[in-house]
Amino acid sequence: MPLPRFHRLSAEQQAHIIATARAHIAEHGNAASYNQIIAEAGISKASAYHYFDGKADLFGEVRRTLDSELAALLGPWKHARTSDAFWTRLRAESARLRAHFAANEADLRVLAATSDPGDAAVFDSWFGALLDNGVELGIVRADVDRSLVRDATRALFSVFDRRAIAALQRSDFSEDRDEPEGAWELLRALWMPPVTRRGAR
Repeated sequence: MPLPRFHRLSAEQQAHIIATARAHIAEHGNAASYNQIIAEAGISKASAYHYFDGKADLFGEVRRTLDSELAALLGPWKHARTSDAFWTRLRAESARLRAHFAANEADLRVLAATSDPGDAAVFDSWFGALLDNGVELGIVRADVDRSLVRDATRALFSVFDRRAIAALQRSDFSEDRDEPEGAWELLRALWMPPVTRRGAR
């Protein structure tokens, strides 16, 4: 998290620093130079250390900003009334993110360079509503602690992200290519209630 003095800057100054860092990270990844970023942002090295503990702290704030934008892009999870509608909606949300990254490859590069989420809580509401809807429809198991199911679901979504990043690095990323059925089957298996699991044998 930025140090308190960073939050005393005007919103415009904060945005300028983060935008500058984001551009450098998108271009250079983890090799982005902290000194070059702060110089281009127009702040001295002495001042910079009043705002951030260092490069990792600045990278974390860039990731938090990106996560907030992605959460806004998704918006709240829209309640589905049937299992088919649930899966259709979830695939549509995935496609919307893929379309965003196809049009904004710099964001995908920032995602790759900041592998640890800046603030996972940004997505708590979305994941919470998604899982509540899934439990209601009998898609998501309710016999396991909800936070464990949420964290495991996030971990699988992170795998999806890494696959998209790898595709970008191979230059074959496409918004039109859905996750393979195997990926969706893994998600179904993770969520599958025990009764359904026994009945499927």
